Amino acid sequence: MSAPLPTLPSREEIATLEIFAGLELRDIELVATPEDAARALAALGQLSVVGFDTESKPTFLKNEVSTGPHTVQLAAIDRAWVFQLHDSVCRAAAASLLASSALTKVGFGLSSDRTQIRAKLGIEPQAVLDLDTVFRRRGHRNSVGVKTAVALMFNQRFVKSRKQTTSNWAARHLSEGQLRYAANDAYAAMRVFDALGTEAR
Repeated sequence: MSAPLPTLPSREEIATLEIFAGLELRDIELVATPEDAARALAALGQLSVVGFDTESKPTFLKNEVSTGPHTVQLAAIDRAWVFQLHDSVCRAAAASLLASSALTKVGFGLSSDRTQIRAKLGIEPQAVLDLDTVFRRRGHRNSVGVKTAVALMFNQRFVKSRKQTTSNWAARHLSEGQLRYAANDAYAAMRVFDALGTEAR
């Protein structure tokens, strides 16, 4: 008989945990120029799995259509790349990585990201794994997002700044806070995938 699943931690329980240490700026590569894109493609071409997320400038008006995603984030176990999509070469590089079936992209709550990527980049993302489905396979009935997963796997609290969530992701210049926020969403997904081991594959 298999052991019972651990109960998902509540919001109140998560609030008492120590903070999950994300990547620092030195571990985050901003991809905003063709030269940046070439370096990122070379590095990411060596990997088989990355954490994945996107950010979009929020919409506040009724019937306002999002023009996102405005950034695409991919993360290894020790560093991350934040692609800005203003430059056509950076856009093409991000699209090629997302369309690659050789590179598995893992993250949380990715259905809206897929829809926006199709509209913005004109490609169908391949080899994408929503980690919520892995937790469902384990028997968890409720949806498991990044905060719950980090608490469950590491007994730590993943902090997401509301200020950064609603910041202008379409800006030409991203703040240090935005870069850390974007990169660590993808990094946390990669860490959870790694901790799940063969279960996630």
